[in-house]
Amino acid sequence: MQLTLGPLQYFWRRDDVFKFYRAAVQWPLDTIYLGETVCSKRRELGTRDWIALANELAESGREIVLSSLALLEAESDLSALTRLVDNGRLRVEANDIAAVQLLRERKLPFIGGPGLNIYNHVALRLLRADGMQRLVLGIELGRELMQEFKNSGEPLPEFEAIAWGRLPLAYSARCYTARALDLAKDDCGFRCIDYPDGLPLQTREGHPFLTINGIQIQSNEHCDLAPDIAELQAAGIRLLRLYPQVNDMAAVVARFREAIDSGLPAQRIGKENGYWHGRAGMQRMPGDDAPELAQAIISP
Repeated sequence: MQLTLGPLQYFWRRDDVFKFYRAAVQWPLDTIYLGETVCSKRRELGTRDWIALANELAESGREIVLSSLALLEAESDLSALTRLVDNGRLRVEANDIAAVQLLRERKLPFIGGPGLNIYNHVALRLLRADGMQRLVLGIELGRELMQEFKNSGEPLPEFEAIAWGRLPLAYSARCYTARALDLAKDDCGFRCIDYPDGLPLQTREGHPFLTINGIQIQSNEHCDLAPDIAELQAAGIRLLRLYPQVNDMAAVVARFREAIDSGLPAQRIGKENGYWHGRAGMQRMPGDDAPELAQAIISP
């Protein structure tokens, strides 16, 4: 079973990004994904910078993949995507159907990211015909759908599952971080750089609820599928995705590598991943109900 480092979901300073990935290439990883997947306004690194860093890290012998935005909003986003697709060397993780279209037109093999909406084996077949070689399961795709894929009799791609990190739940044209700080999206001051692991969201009662990350909403807790590696492998998962975090990422990678190599289940230190197990991903807090959750407020 292979370990992958998913694309950075947060907005970090340029020097911190380079420092992180030049360390990460020494960790026991098989694949590293690079690129901006959340917000095109995050320009500490531009598309050309990501491609240059990817080519540098590729010399390590690791598989390096360039990841695309999950939400394209402007012509400039499409131009940046085209540069990514035309990098000439590395596979691309397509998180939007526009990326799939560009890759299909060029007859380039690609990886389907969790931003794609694939809910049945027919959609899987169509994207396979377009050149998709690997699918990173979205947060709605658990073991029951994996079984449907296996029972379909269709040729299947490689499957990768999110095994560590805050789950990417939703994207919006609205910037939640700017709204939390009473700023306009077009004049946000790039304030999400002040929250390198996202901005916590609480209910009015003070219970942790979600995490906001620019235009992205994430789970509050880190999911943790380290105890479920044997089950994931039996279900047909070949790669486990670990999402970057600002602290202790080397230890996270080492823990998963040890669990894979030893064959022994690790003790769970994050939350059980509800999307995989077919249950609600977040536990309800005592006394919570839907109206109360609808009144959630932001806690900087």
